[in-house]
Amino acid sequence: MMFRFAYPVLLFMLVVVGGWVAVSLWRRPSSIVYSTASGLAQLAGGGNQFLGRVPMVLRAVCLILLILAASRPQFYNVSRDIRSPGVDIMLCLDTSGSMQALDFKLDGDPVSRLTAVKKVVSDFIEKREMDRIGLVVFGEEAFTQSPLTMDKGLLLGLVKKMEIGMAGDRTAIGSAIAIGGKRLKDLKAQSRILILLTDGRNNAGNISPEQAADAVRALGVKIYAIGVGGKGPAPFKVKTLFGTRVVHQRVDLDEKTLMRMANIGEGKYFRAADSDQLSEIYDIIDQQEKTEIKVKEFFHFRELYYYFLVPALILLGLEMVLRATVLRVIP
Repeated sequence: MMFRFAYPVLLFMLVVVGGWVAVSLWRRPSSIVYSTASGLAQLAGGGNQFLGRVPMVLRAVCLILLILAASRPQFYNVSRDIRSPGVDIMLCLDTSGSMQALDFKLDGDPVSRLTAVKKVVSDFIEKREMDRIGLVVFGEEAFTQSPLTMDKGLLLGLVKKMEIGMAGDRTAIGSAIAIGGKRLKDLKAQSRILILLTDGRNNAGNISPEQAADAVRALGVKIYAIGVGGKGPAPFKVKTLFGTRVVHQRVDLDEKTLMRMANIGEGKYFRAADSDQLSEIYDIIDQQEKTEIKVKEFFHFRELYYYFLVPALILLGLEMVLRATVLRVIP
């Protein structure tokens, strides 16, 4: 619920009222010439300067309230009718053991690949306000973490809870694509895309990445593939008898297969070696997959002028009564 004045230009009249009040306070009160004014002072009982100002104050408050009423104060809210289905996006994210490599940084501190991915993916989800987004998590197994939804709060919560190894330590890329494509099947949208992110090689599951990409593309789904990690050995934390140590191990990223998948899916392949590159990649996808959303807005107003008009009329009547009785001024 929001507040506004329908005719705010009338509020400038408050300046005029303020000027009239200032002049009235500065101007000397009405007086008469009489040779023995001391006698009149006795008859008046000494007078009260404040009471003499009461009618003017009532008149000023009355004018202010009338100006506010004429400006049409309103409470209003806006409802929207979205007439375009937007883009359906299925995110397939790798949570296998290799995603714990510490070759990414956030705010200058080393973090695991999965931590960096969660941050960038969350930013991407927040940008796509009008799109349905789903989430597939994969490792040795692949499963739907969330079907397509516009509930961004739910998605962000699920991304935050993602953990290394939650779907196993191996990598079933083909299974992830197949499940993601199945979730996009038969849904009406101007554009349907699947974004797969991994740092490994397909070594689990019953379907190859190329076969899955062929099947998904036949459904009209575009595929973007993102390979994560640098070229050399990556640092990992390893528990030993002497405590936790950092050792460097090579991670087998199968870029050729990811490129073939992206070509089959008529999308693109990207390589992200650090957090900045990963963020830039999602920005590129965000710009390329924009859909014009037709939104019709409905405004609902609640008039509030009577809350100002009624008190103004009461004060005006009170002023007239006081001027005619206890605060009457001698002509």
